[in-house]
Amino acid sequence: MKKTVLIININRSMNNLFNDFLNYKFPLPQYLGAKYKHLNWIKGFIPSDVNIVADAFAGSQSVAFFLKQLGFQVFTNDFMNYSNQIGKALIENKTEKLSEQDINILFSDNKNPKQFYIMEKLFTNMFFVREEARMLDSFRSNVELLSPIKKSLALAIMNRTLTKKITMGHFAHHQALVYAKDPARIKRNKSLIRPIKEMFLELVKQYNNAVFDNGKNNKSYQGDAIEFVKKLKNVDLLYLDPPYCGSHADYQGFYHLLETFVENWTEKDKTFVNGIKRYEPKLYSGFDTKKDIINSFDKLFKEAKKIPYWIISYNDRSFPNKEQMIELILKYKNVEVADKEYVNGVAGKGSVKGSKELLFICSPK
Repeated sequence: MKKTVLIININRSMNNLFNDFLNYKFPLPQYLGAKYKHLNWIKGFIPSDVNIVADAFAGSQSVAFFLKQLGFQVFTNDFMNYSNQIGKALIENKTEKLSEQDINILFSDNKNPKQFYIMEKLFTNMFFVREEARMLDSFRSNVELLSPIKKSLALAIMNRTLTKKITMGHFAHHQALVYAKDPARIKRNKSLIRPIKEMFLELVKQYNNAVFDNGKNNKSYQGDAIEFVKKLKNVDLLYLDPPYCGSHADYQGFYHLLETFVENWTEKDKTFVNGIKRYEPKLYSGFDTKKDIINSFDKLFKEAKKIPYWIISYNDRSFPNKEQMIELILKYKNVEVADKEYVNGVAGKGSVKGSKELLFICSPK
């Protein structure tokens, strides 16, 4: 079957027009599989006639933020609400920033301890000492006193603070407090013993400085990727960074605490299981298990056929493999593949030394 190579114009007039937006810096993420280091590589494959873009698996939101910097109108989505909060704070948000008054509200006493208590109850002596966990419940309670966008900004900053606080930046282990007493680990990462509030206040400036208006009405959503794509209209480019099945695809396992914190789930909403108190039942993804993923990709691509261009980030150690993905894509689009080898091992998504980051660059038949 004939394939078409996209014509790339890296020196796009649109990029030149919106260069000032590149002065805004995305706060450095600590997120498994984040594409923060691949942004300029991805940019090189964006066609010159694109104006509206969508990101269906937004994760850390680093790609969506970069697309906003480039002046596109951006629609971003993730099925996890903690990701959506970053999207509302930095993609959808045009002007709102946290003030000193907002911060004083956030770190005041718990206004509703009967409703906001789950961090202390679940995670004391697992990820936090009691005083820290209690403070997080107060923070979560007081977030409700802010405007909707400021609420998202506050949650996004606190969630990033918590990934800095915990060894490895995720919550799929129960050694956080053990590691925080290890002099060798502390020497490598002093955040393990730093107060949460102190780190939060440092990050406020970074996040406030990342808020900007690119002149477009950008939106962030939380929901199923297939349903998100189904509802899109007049989008020129769809970016996809799905979970790399077979290689750290369980984002709910790694970031369960952040989702519990954002949603303020209690025993009325979820059952909390195993050594890390992960919530059950988990949200259905359709893209993190081998039994579901091929069918899910086919449904997604069928709904996305209306969108002229796709760029799909992938990894050569994932299921389905490269050849199977090409076969799935060719039912709906022409496709070319670019690759980039990892020379240093890093955590997550199969991004280990010797593996390859792939881009499926898809265009109309």
